[in-house]
Amino acid sequence: VKVWKCSSLISRDTASSCSITALISPNFFSRSPSHLVGCIRTVKTTTWFDEHLTEDNQEYMRKTTAEEYRRQTAEKLNPLKDEPWQRHEWTEGSRRVGLVAVKLGMVPVWSKTGERHVVTMLQVQDCHVIKHLSKEEFDGHTAALVVGGKNVSPFNRSESQMEMFRNAGVPPKQKVTTFKVSDNALIKPGTPLYAAHYRPGQYVDVTAKSIGKGFQGVMKRWGFKGQPATHGQTKTHRRPGASGPGGDPAKVFKGKKMPGRMGNVYVTAHGLKIWRVNTKYNVLYVNGSIPGHKNCLLKVKRHTRAHKHTQTRK
Repeated sequence: VKVWKCSSLISRDTASSCSITALISPNFFSRSPSHLVGCIRTVKTTTWFDEHLTEDNQEYMRKTTAEEYRRQTAEKLNPLKDEPWQRHEWTEGSRRVGLVAVKLGMVPVWSKTGERHVVTMLQVQDCHVIKHLSKEEFDGHTAALVVGGKNVSPFNRSESQMEMFRNAGVPPKQKVTTFKVSDNALIKPGTPLYAAHYRPGQYVDVTAKSIGKGFQGVMKRWGFKGQPATHGQTKTHRRPGASGPGGDPAKVFKGKKMPGRMGNVYVTAHGLKIWRVNTKYNVLYVNGSIPGHKNCLLKVKRHTRAHKHTQTRK
């Protein structure tokens, strides 16, 4: 007898469940209800603030929230109403702040010579400098800037985070990250950042969380060849084979490639060329593929490795 269905019906509507339970089990009511205690399921989900509102009220709330965000950014709460910080000349070794962008997807682009390149579109949405960290506050070696991207509901942020956003005069952000910067590249908190922060031809590093694929074997996770399909092989086609040396070390070395969780870790793609910058929609066209799923938030910063891109990339 499907007791768990009966218990869920009784917890919601006793009158409507009596006839159903009588059909399922004639002696259902003769027994004590104590046997149903372990079967009752409790739904523990959060309730959104607009879940029980009509469409008109939801539209009104969205407009009100957007107006509040614009007021915070453009009016008295914005620190930029005062004089901005002094700009310095760029020197060799200067480290600028990066961006927080949203991955839109991949498209092809063609160069003037007819060459086809596959690029990933990264849109810079509501990116602002939130906080300045001095050398003493950060790590003692270099200063840093806290940058946030993509406005989010204030109900999803803690009170300490909301205080940081209020001090910067910007709406609450979905993703907040830190960039190391040199002293001649400091930007005042509250300053908006756009896709024009970079120029076509520059190289950037993109950090994002890769797509989680769960527990996978060695062939999918590490690209192992696997065992032969014939010649007496029995249920060992996708197994890793020997896992370590013989009896001399008598152990498996640390870092051995074995089955395990795949993906869902932060991955950095280095040295990606920017082919195009759309200043109207704040979109960067970055060469190649980038970790993460569509609409994920990622971190874009200046390329740090010294490679000869003119020889390896066109």
